[in-house]
Amino acid sequence: MIAQTQLFSDELTILDIPQTEGVKYAGSKLKLIPHILQLARKVKPKTVFDGFSGTTRVSQAFARSGYNVVCNDVAVWSEVFGTCYLKASVQREYWSLIDHLNSLQPRDGWFTQFYGGYPDQQDGSKRPWQIHNTRKLDAIREEMEALSLDPVAKSVALTSLILALDQVDSTLGHFVSYLREWSPRSYNHLRLKLPAIVGGEPAGSHSVRRADIFRIADSVEADLAYYDPPYGSNNEKMPPSRVRYASYYHVWTTICLNDQPNLFGKANRRTDTSDKVASSCFEDFRKDESGRFNAVLAIRNLLRITKTRHIILSYSSGGRATSEELNEAIESCGRLLEVVELDYKRNVMADMKWTNEWLRDADKPNREFLFLIERT
Repeated sequence: MIAQTQLFSDELTILDIPQTEGVKYAGSKLKLIPHILQLARKVKPKTVFDGFSGTTRVSQAFARSGYNVVCNDVAVWSEVFGTCYLKASVQREYWSLIDHLNSLQPRDGWFTQFYGGYPDQQDGSKRPWQIHNTRKLDAIREEMEALSLDPVAKSVALTSLILALDQVDSTLGHFVSYLREWSPRSYNHLRLKLPAIVGGEPAGSHSVRRADIFRIADSVEADLAYYDPPYGSNNEKMPPSRVRYASYYHVWTTICLNDQPNLFGKANRRTDTSDKVASSCFEDFRKDESGRFNAVLAIRNLLRITKTRHIILSYSSGGRATSEELNEAIESCGRLLEVVELDYKRNVMADMKWTNEWLRDADKPNREFLFLIERT
């Protein structure tokens, strides 16, 4: 059995928590950042590999703490965030760009057609934004293409746009369904602000990747890897599409690519996020021929091929793996140095009444675990 160590807030020696930014995110590790940094300090890395960077909050925190960062995720919007925060060097270079985009006149376009709604809409349809904000989105996104921005400047503009849209949405923090009634914040007007770029000299040493984790984990040059894989549901009744991040944040993908994809369903999801197309072995609820969950086997394989000397693995009590299975996976690649266990608020999906039948121990707080592993 894994020996568990409870790490309380008064035991933390990290006094200054780095500033980070991000959108509402079902898998956010914002509150875990102090504990992640505390574990990292114990093994004194110079370079950290964030293998599932998501909104890049953890990558931002590592970078602001003085580490060189290799930031990776399969999502295009995560690559955009990483490029903005880790590769842009001087904030003032982008002030005029943000001011220019804010000055544009709203217009009707593709995003307004599929994602904009009227305040008094009576046709029963639900949309993530009110039409005055999607019209602004259409104008800004079209202008970005016309300006022919370099990749870093475009990432800054896109990040600013996504952060602004996240402040005026009418959602539960994802885009697989929308609120029945308009949220109070959706009446506000979209306005871009300059992202809190990490900046400075260390930015030149950071790397941003967009790749399948199994294609790069055995080749990344780093001292410490931080892994926060998506968790497959622990309940057989839970549809796999409900835990796939490609489905949760399909609109961010479309805004980044501006590709006007084919859509389906009431939420107007991208067809490339459908159940048959968008999948992750870490979210796989099926078992192999020996009766072991594919999601657990994926973690085991990832730990074994990773080349960094140390690994911090983040995992939730809502995932597939049991403590015995995680212990076996860890022992297959090295030894466990420390475990941090924390009570943690469930992700935003847990607040939706129609998902309660899928939640294990719905009346108990979710527990997050951080495993500090030394590879042998």
